[in-house]
Amino acid sequence: MSTGTNAPQVPRYTKKDFESDQDVRWCPGCGDYAILSTVQKMMPDLGVPREDIVFISGIGCSSRFPYYMNTYGFHTIHGRAPAIATGLRLARPDLKVFVVTGDGDGLSIGGNHMLHVLRRNVNVTILLFNNRIYGLTKGQYSPTSELGKVTKSTPMGSTDRPVNPCAFALGVGATFVARTVDRNIAHMEETLKRAAAHRGAAFVEILQNCNIYNDMAWGILYDRESKIEHELRVEHGKPLLFGPADARKGLVLDGVKARVVLASEVPAERFWVHDQSDIASALVLASLASPQFPTPVGVLAQVEAPIYEDLIADQEKRAVSERGPGDIARLLTSGDTWTIR
Repeated sequence: MSTGTNAPQVPRYTKKDFESDQDVRWCPGCGDYAILSTVQKMMPDLGVPREDIVFISGIGCSSRFPYYMNTYGFHTIHGRAPAIATGLRLARPDLKVFVVTGDGDGLSIGGNHMLHVLRRNVNVTILLFNNRIYGLTKGQYSPTSELGKVTKSTPMGSTDRPVNPCAFALGVGATFVARTVDRNIAHMEETLKRAAAHRGAAFVEILQNCNIYNDMAWGILYDRESKIEHELRVEHGKPLLFGPADARKGLVLDGVKARVVLASEVPAERFWVHDQSDIASALVLASLASPQFPTPVGVLAQVEAPIYEDLIADQEKRAVSERGPGDIARLLTSGDTWTIR
């Protein structure tokens, strides 16, 4: 990323500057279209030259994303996008790196790689599309499919307990965790901007529709009336309230246990006030699930921590300062064995 007083001025981009010449090949009606358009729309606001932006993906419907962005990109192998992104950030810490993945790619075969990129706090922005199904392989259940889900690979219903992506990210140490919805363009754009501006591992779960194999998986948040009842917009420093104006509800905490109450029945000071710097309460918030609780959307947590690339660079400088520069070629040709001190 170009910085400093002598850095070249970033061109004044528009959304069209980030649209590639490739035909977009997702199924008509797929939620991926809205996500792609929103990302392209918000890119000019980052203030980063196109040549300093990289999109990295694994395998799945979402992983076609780099083809459709007029930036640099890698379409890599199943689940390994976080590992590729880590290597790129270590080699080129000046680049702005995005990882695009899905609930299958990122949380099944890629779960191990996702864990490590988050706990290391590598400075990448991760967009995880969650449609609760394997779309590219034609409708098998995924790590986020609900218990009892009937699919082509689970004709009697899934016996797996689903992964909660945001709770997973918080549990392994992500420093920015958020959730948004593909059909709420304004909210998604604002959430993605905040994630991209964060310095460290930023994880955004995007609830996304697969209208072919799992249509309306998030229908409770799509329908205008049910959305009011079941969507909880979280904002730092504000009480957690939801529901229609004439029957407003809120969350209170009894110890570490959340409880839904009618807003008219408790004093204002009893409401749970969202604190995005509190990882413990963010974990409780991320774990709330319908129908007992509303679905929280927005920035659940944002904290500061050293980033992996800086720690590695500092370690290398210290090693050279204390031990002098190394000579790898000489080491490798010095014999059958060698000693590293």
